[in-house]
Amino acid sequence: MADLAQLTEGEVIAIDGKTIRRSLDTASKKAAIHMVSAWAQQNRLVLGQEKVDDKSNEITAIPKLLKQLDITGAVVTIDAMGRQKKIARQVVGQGGDYVLSLKGNQSALHDDVVTWFQSSLSAQEATIDVDAGHGRIETRQLRTSNDIQWLKARHPDWKGLQSIVEVTSQRELKEKTETETRYFISSLDDRNPVPLGQAIRGHWGIENSLHWVLDVAFDEDRNRARKGHSATNLAMIRHLALNLIQQEKTAKVGVKTKRAKAGWDNQYLLKILDMI
Repeated sequence: MADLAQLTEGEVIAIDGKTIRRSLDTASKKAAIHMVSAWAQQNRLVLGQEKVDDKSNEITAIPKLLKQLDITGAVVTIDAMGRQKKIARQVVGQGGDYVLSLKGNQSALHDDVVTWFQSSLSAQEATIDVDAGHGRIETRQLRTSNDIQWLKARHPDWKGLQSIVEVTSQRELKEKTETETRYFISSLDDRNPVPLGQAIRGHWGIENSLHWVLDVAFDEDRNRARKGHSATNLAMIRHLALNLIQQEKTAKVGVKTKRAKAGWDNQYLLKILDMI
């Protein structure tokens, strides 16, 4: 995958986990396996994966996954589960930047950021972005601030912290309108809010372009491999297969059809394997 991935300055690497539901083995008292993956949004590649240890969670798997990667110049995005001080320190130490989602599970930091944006001291100017498609209109307003010396004094253990971000999304679908406000911390400076907005939007690519594709095109959630390391090994092989299929551009069809075509046509299969 290192040969396929041409990392560029500012590449967004989204890290998130997915449970393979049918790998649950009640007879052997084995829980379904949970894989944490690193997804390069611009290159549309799985850069690496790490199985979450039994009786553990993503917080222990993410540092192991990061050690596998060259993230120099990249922006790593992680949801609230992975928002840990040690992970932020590791990302900066490996030459990357981070954009980390805030939720109430770290209440003091979250509440301080919310209070700041709701006060008259925060900037009221917002960067507005509109997406439309599939009968849906989404308007996102992004506000940022790097005037956070007070926040760094209150939370000094967050390595490289430079800015805080508020994103308010309004989704209009037929006659229904939903509004959601999310908060983030980042090691990026807010003087140019564009990379911050791109990183936040890019994080959801791991759900749409990886997890959803694995379920629809590879039927991953219904795979019943359970014995030994078979579920983990097959998950890694599916990632490799998806990467190779994504890089094959001559067939203007979806991933599922490319898989079928590779099964029917050995020459096309060899063309995909030649991507290595």
